[in-house]
Amino acid sequence: MQTYDSIVIGAGQAGLSTAYHLKRLGVSPFVVLDANEAAGGAWQHRWDTLTMVDVHGVSDLPGEALPGHDGQTRANEVVPGYFADYERRHQLPVDRPVAVTAVESVDDDPAGLLRVRARGAAGDRLTRTVVNATGTWDSPFVPSYPGMSQFEGRQLHTVQWAGPDEFAGRRVVVVGGGASAVQILGELAPVAQTIWVTRREPVWRASEFTLDAGRKAVALVEERVARGLPPRSVVDVTGLILRPQEERARQLGAYERRPMFERVEPDGVRWADGTVEPVDAIVWATGFRQSVEHLGPLQLRSPHGGIRLLAPFDRHTYTTAALDHRVNLVGYGPSASTIGGNRAGRVAARATQRWLAEHRTG
Repeated sequence: MQTYDSIVIGAGQAGLSTAYHLKRLGVSPFVVLDANEAAGGAWQHRWDTLTMVDVHGVSDLPGEALPGHDGQTRANEVVPGYFADYERRHQLPVDRPVAVTAVESVDDDPAGLLRVRARGAAGDRLTRTVVNATGTWDSPFVPSYPGMSQFEGRQLHTVQWAGPDEFAGRRVVVVGGGASAVQILGELAPVAQTIWVTRREPVWRASEFTLDAGRKAVALVEERVARGLPPRSVVDVTGLILRPQEERARQLGAYERRPMFERVEPDGVRWADGTVEPVDAIVWATGFRQSVEHLGPLQLRSPHGGIRLLAPFDRHTYTTAALDHRVNLVGYGPSASTIGGNRAGRVAARATQRWLAEHRTG
């Protein structure tokens, strides 16, 4: 069995950025394992009505700019095409589809080999280091609420959202206080009757989003991963903002939030005062969790429930697992954005190179 110097798990923005820098630094051999059948990371799974003008921004991958595009072009076409071309032009060693199921130590040596287990014909692989870049798309979070299993209408999470047309003329509850909920309400309100519910009051951005504001927001997320707390997304910290294309939904009252309902009834939702609101569908825009279950055998979690990370070079870029320096995480916590993923990819590649230089034998 071939032993790799590094295995990158995931070929989204952070994974491709890491691969670019590993190759540039001369780390070899390495491979990128991607669970998808095609290039594009999570972008290939976004809904068709999400256009490039709708997204919050896609940063250029290192060494190559995002090609020009019509703002009305589907994001699930533009970005996957960009990623696929990037893999080819930079000759990145991406192997797909390979679904990693576990990463574990071969023995008790903290500088020993890691075994990366995968389903199917791909089989196991040995490596000296791992960079995890699996993001969150594969781990949608839906809270448990009384009566959910008895609801006779449709329930779906953001990952299943395909656009508003199938809900035309219906009454739809949208649950969640993040950017996805705002976007879905923006699409739904002109064609359906919507009700927006959240556990907490939504946090709206009261001022222009400056570079300094961005740094402060990222710093709050950095503090959490440095302490081993479960990370919050950067968008949660920066607050919500309505884009011009959501103005119609605002005029229709879509963003008049209501507190969370008490339970789900077969034909609707029951409020705290006991009244029942008839609804046809519930959209759970309730976010995602980090896809890191396959790292479980390494026991990287802190008592606080998150994976504590160190900043090996840049004090603002946390990538190295505090409990196992063979492992770096990108697209986790403060690097869970396109620009953050690029920066984390560079830092993780440098940390990997340094670890190999210090521990290589034979």
